[in-house]
Amino acid sequence: MRRFLSFRDFDWTLLGFVLVLSIISILEIYSATLHTKFVGFHKMQVLWLLGGLAAMFALSVIDYHRLLDWIHWIYGFCIVSLIAVLAVGTRVNGGKRWIKLPGGIHFQPSEWVKLVLIVAAARYFSNLAGKEITWTDIFKALALVGVPMLLVLKQPDLGTALTYSPVLMIGLFLGGIDWKKAGIIILVCLLGAGIIWKSGKVLKPYQKARLTSFLNPEEDPRGSGYQILQSKIAVGDGGVFGRGATKGTQTQGDFLPIPYTDFIFAAYCEEHGFIGAILVLLLYFLILMRLIQNAQTAADLPGTFIVMGVVAVLIFQIAVNIGMVIGLMPVTGIPLPLMSYGGSSVLFTFLALGMVMNVRMGRFVN
Repeated sequence: MRRFLSFRDFDWTLLGFVLVLSIISILEIYSATLHTKFVGFHKMQVLWLLGGLAAMFALSVIDYHRLLDWIHWIYGFCIVSLIAVLAVGTRVNGGKRWIKLPGGIHFQPSEWVKLVLIVAAARYFSNLAGKEITWTDIFKALALVGVPMLLVLKQPDLGTALTYSPVLMIGLFLGGIDWKKAGIIILVCLLGAGIIWKSGKVLKPYQKARLTSFLNPEEDPRGSGYQILQSKIAVGDGGVFGRGATKGTQTQGDFLPIPYTDFIFAAYCEEHGFIGAILVLLLYFLILMRLIQNAQTAADLPGTFIVMGVVAVLIFQIAVNIGMVIGLMPVTGIPLPLMSYGGSSVLFTFLALGMVMNVRMGRFVN
């Protein structure tokens, strides 16, 4: 039982980097929505940021070992909530992803499942420490992540479902899976992906178009290739120093789609250029390095698994979003952590950071 926990042991350097990136996000959301019907969204982002900070501090003082003990019940609740979304969820733009709660609040369970899977995988794989990972262990891990992933795919929400996969991959890697088993899994996944693609029963036509349009967006410049083409134009238009805040022609001219969420990095690059992009990438690098340092110095193996689970999800989201923006990856709707507008994304990221702070402060407890 941890007795003497002090915020003196908080990773204030990590929080500083996070806040700098969050402030850049608020300013860019203000600029990207200035002449649109979404003007004022930056104020909501400030509220989400404050709420995220409060949630982070609150979670940081709950012993993560208790979360590990409770994870069976929490995981079960998440599965029930995902089933409830399919049954009674609110349908928006052809998908059921939210449950409407009293007071007009919309709850998106799939976003919080990432957090739960990080803790669940940490408990599962840390219990396997020192043992050879068998095929039975691998199938159990696949079921642990695969069940919520399939439920989210049914909503359908391909982007969020994909963010569950890095939790499984980092768990297997840190758990010590041998290369032969890893190779077989990769081969089976590739074959399975091909079968799913051909069947047409899992992925919707528009999802398939998103996954392939980045290869040749010029073939359908007004349809499936529109988003990527406009994003690449915006990034290139920024040049070295950018056009300046609120002066991006693609962003302010309403050519760049949803510049305050999925394509906020493209809007930022247009206004602040190559130099601004390097600054944001440097901040991400510093944040990830601080997280990895906290994983290396964790007091126990479950703590290391929790922090590295957070690292894996953040790296995946950053790589996919930025790759999407510059036309190297398909459009999947995965937000850019700490930059994209959205309450669920902001709260998930800060709750994840709260768990990291929890693990860090556990090192200093007597």
